[in-house]
Amino acid sequence: MTEPAGTLTSLTAPPWIVGVHQPIRVRAAATCADRLPRMTPDQLAAAIRHAVVTAAADGALDLEPGAIPDEVTVERPRNPEHGDYATNIALQLAKKAGTSPRAVAEAVAVRLRDAEGVATVDIAGPGFLNITLDAASLGQLARNVVVAGEEYGRVDTYAGTTFNVEFISANPTGPLHLGHTRWAAVGDAIARVLEAAGAEVAREFYINDRGLQMDKFGLSLEARALGTEVPEGGYQGEYVDDLARQIVATDPGIVDLPEPARMEAFREAGYALQLQQQKDVLDHFNTHFDVWYSERTLHESGAVERGMAKLREQGHMFEADGAVWLRTTDFDDDRDRVLVRSNGELTYFASDTAYYVDKRARGFDVNIYLLGADHHGYVNRLRAVAACAGDDPDVNIEVLIGQLVKMVKGGEEVRLSKRAGNIITLEDLVDEVGVDAARYSLIRYPVDSPLTLDLDLLVSRSNDNPVFYVQYAHARIASVLRNAAELGIDWRAADADFSLLTHEREAQLLGLIGELPRVVATAAELREPHRVARYLEELANGYHKFYDVCRVLPGADSDLEPINVARLWLCAAARQTLANGLGMLGVSAPERM
Repeated sequence: MTEPAGTLTSLTAPPWIVGVHQPIRVRAAATCADRLPRMTPDQLAAAIRHAVVTAAADGALDLEPGAIPDEVTVERPRNPEHGDYATNIALQLAKKAGTSPRAVAEAVAVRLRDAEGVATVDIAGPGFLNITLDAASLGQLARNVVVAGEEYGRVDTYAGTTFNVEFISANPTGPLHLGHTRWAAVGDAIARVLEAAGAEVAREFYINDRGLQMDKFGLSLEARALGTEVPEGGYQGEYVDDLARQIVATDPGIVDLPEPARMEAFREAGYALQLQQQKDVLDHFNTHFDVWYSERTLHESGAVERGMAKLREQGHMFEADGAVWLRTTDFDDDRDRVLVRSNGELTYFASDTAYYVDKRARGFDVNIYLLGADHHGYVNRLRAVAACAGDDPDVNIEVLIGQLVKMVKGGEEVRLSKRAGNIITLEDLVDEVGVDAARYSLIRYPVDSPLTLDLDLLVSRSNDNPVFYVQYAHARIASVLRNAAELGIDWRAADADFSLLTHEREAQLLGLIGELPRVVATAAELREPHRVARYLEELANGYHKFYDVCRVLPGADSDLEPINVARLWLCAAARQTLANGLGMLGVSAPERM
């Protein structure tokens, strides 16, 4: 085959493949070559549960229907001699059944051995079930994946549940900085993974367009336009000069307005321009919001009054020292919070409470807030708000805290933006490495740990660069499929004998492909899209290993064989799985590199 441009010099597993997350274990020993698994993990889990239900129904186990879990966990054993999959369901049910784990395991094993696709079921230790699947073709999974197309990997974990994912929520007074950039990638990826898990999701940006910072913004623009000093605490950076010039060019008469109308005019014009700039840069970053919610609208619509009425109905508001308070200490907050000061002014916390109540009134079951590292104090505070509103803070609200990001280039930290003055912007990062590398690298790590981005690594075309490694695998497969088409091979129409896929590397690759739905379900449940990225790296590694030892296309003087057809289906399934996973991260799946 003709390799894509930028061919990796070495296709051995990069060092970051090993030990970066809980591994997906694949049966690797040559002893499994004659009995490849054909079932997906979810299908096997369903078969195990059916065996438990059957054992209870015929009296072999004394279990009430409600005692049987809806979901059964299956895992790949660390030791391949222990079978293809293992489950501890017998240990979970023993107490409920009033018998020993081994007795439960024996009752389940007898029935599970009759399930289609199961070769052997062994009982180990106190009652673990080690399961080996039969020799029928796991390769049928390849056909199923290709037929499913973009739907492969999607699950129904959160079907019927509505989520509001609020992230970034920056002031419309300047460019989005590096901290916002992390949330722009991760917040959108969380939303994408939740959607892949069946949820209905609204991405929401809360515009902080009310308060003193907006007036300072207006004063700063006014000062730059008039050539005077920016007031203390005002906004700096070349972007302020640019905005001021743009405002005056559009409306020359603005400088002749009397005060305070002049400042207000600069403030509103600057607000509109800066907000549009944020929207444009986020669209370019492949992060698109469903709702842009103005704080001003919150107050103008009466939502604040409605929110306080809701809290008053729940009995958690009180008056003291001439102010109105919310008794958040009833729900683990460190102190009660003021909603209305003694002078009658609303606090910012009043907006926070009203905003949460408004989200719930709009019908969202789960409201996720993604906040920066300096917002730890908001966790208990917002949970208390949910409780004061009569909701369950363990169900209806989640607050995720992201840690800081820094960039290094040439071994030195990159500190300042050319345009923003004292920050690094989203545009700076994208200009350096591109949208895909920026998104992938920001999503690839848990958000609760600080992150350092090596810009030199992220632009390198080598297997040391994780995003290149994964995208290259997709491009490599696309090249194989193009070459097949050029040779006149219609692998979709040809008869495929998937039982021929008996090589160890084929088994490993098929096993990895079959894990995507489980990875998606876990990533959605834990709000950890980095699990999808790490899975894709293992899948790419599995494909490269397969391709190195398993010839896909016939040689120049060879006829098309059934094994070629089966391997082309396998390649296509791996390509689809990579594309679907990258799509869940908002990263492209290139056909050529």
